[in-house]
Amino acid sequence: MPFALIFISGGAILALELLASRIMTPYFGVSLYIWTGILSITLVSLALGYWWGGRLAAGTPQPAEKRIGFLFGIMPALAGIAIVAACLAYPLLFHPLARWSLSGGAFAACLILLLLPLVATSAMNPLLVALLLRRQSAQKGDAGAGLVFFVSTLGSVAGVLVTAFLLIPNISNYSGTLLVAGILGALSLAAAASPRLPMAGRGSVTACAIAAMLGAALLAWQADRYTGRQGPVAFSGAQWQIEGTYSSLFGTVKILRSDAGADGKYLRMYFHDGLIQNTVDSNQQSTSFYTWALEALSRAYRPQLQDVLMLGLGAGIVPSRLARDGARVEVVEIDPSSLAVARRYFGFDPARIKTHQADARTFVAACEPRHDVVLVDLFHGDGTPDYLITREFFRDLRRCLKPDGVAVFNTFANLEDPRAYAHLLATLSSELPHAALYRPDWPGARYINSFLVAAPAPLPTAQRVTLSGVPERHAGTLWDMLARPRAVDAGLTAGGKVIRDAWNEAALEMAGSQAAFRRGVLENSPPALLMN
Repeated sequence: MPFALIFISGGAILALELLASRIMTPYFGVSLYIWTGILSITLVSLALGYWWGGRLAAGTPQPAEKRIGFLFGIMPALAGIAIVAACLAYPLLFHPLARWSLSGGAFAACLILLLLPLVATSAMNPLLVALLLRRQSAQKGDAGAGLVFFVSTLGSVAGVLVTAFLLIPNISNYSGTLLVAGILGALSLAAAASPRLPMAGRGSVTACAIAAMLGAALLAWQADRYTGRQGPVAFSGAQWQIEGTYSSLFGTVKILRSDAGADGKYLRMYFHDGLIQNTVDSNQQSTSFYTWALEALSRAYRPQLQDVLMLGLGAGIVPSRLARDGARVEVVEIDPSSLAVARRYFGFDPARIKTHQADARTFVAACEPRHDVVLVDLFHGDGTPDYLITREFFRDLRRCLKPDGVAVFNTFANLEDPRAYAHLLATLSSELPHAALYRPDWPGARYINSFLVAAPAPLPTAQRVTLSGVPERHAGTLWDMLARPRAVDAGLTAGGKVIRDAWNEAALEMAGSQAAFRRGVLENSPPALLMN
């Protein structure tokens, strides 16, 4: 029984750590700040728990084995109660914490989610060592300490695997966290019911265990009412309901549908961890500017395009339109939830478009030079992952293009503070030296979609294009943007450092740029939509 408790509580520690990272992502983004906070608070909590458990054991008189058993048995329930309290608090606190400070708020959020549960569960290890020591007639070797930490660490490995492959894909992070709380309560209940574990105060342990389990169950049952995460939610000028939620290892996707107007028309939105990936109307026409920009730039530089590779699917609007016009389109997407969402809600037909569920980096490493256009729309969190903006990645991407092919990128940039963007441009230019930048003219907007067209050979003159179905509110901006390309020259790449697989000198500046973007997200997103 004691070793079973140590194994399962060790799993709970890592499960909670993994779930915390996903709970925090919509508020604080995917950045150095989150993982610095999670890892540092986890290690501090474990250190405090080991110290505290040792102090409790040392302060108990030698014959009081039942007192140590009581402390050992009640710790999981205390951790479960702390998790329930955190689940009551964080839907109210994380949004204002993130708006106050992404870095300081991330540390505070980690304290709320992790500190008390991890201190309580890690205190169990030295308490069990003390129990083993008192059962020995004479102290031998390490008194079982090595075995205790061995079993706890194996439990942590199991906790990671179960959380990653069972909990995250199948239930919400909020429900998963409450499930961990309930399991910890059940551990204390099992300890109190075991006659083979010496324990004083079994009634108190039982009461705490029931409180943890009942609190977790009640909050999970009333989660939608308490958090308002299912809507209706006022956002972007409309009232939205949640049509569907999809979880995977790459985040939480929500499909939002607006209330229908008097004409019966509505909007549907692809919402991923706080970011709008795409919006379509009830006729499945995109209302998102970037989809029209990517298609227009592809056709402007390759009017007779036949073979297209798209890295990153999203809702699948762009590849679907290109395929309908006769192009041979391949799509690479790592997240299975994106494929499911695109098929079910946005009319994506995998029978017409060859689809690869793969990592873009791995795919382009074995790519053949047969594509007229490669469309790159790769994002996770608030930016593109580092390994997808290195010189080596762009070198592999270049091999995917025909000699006269072009790559078209969807990026975000604030050219009022261009330092972080200069690193991307310098790295891109090292392998695709001929490039042009296109940005819509949105007065007052700073951190906006910025489109790059790049090629190994000199770019041809962009041709005039005609697209059917462009929303009236985007048409003027789109045509004006296409008429004003800006060469990627020394002015844009000034101060830029080439990013390599082995070293990203610009990591901190890029993290700062992504943090600025996340602050803009927080200003516009209702807290209920950030709950996952």
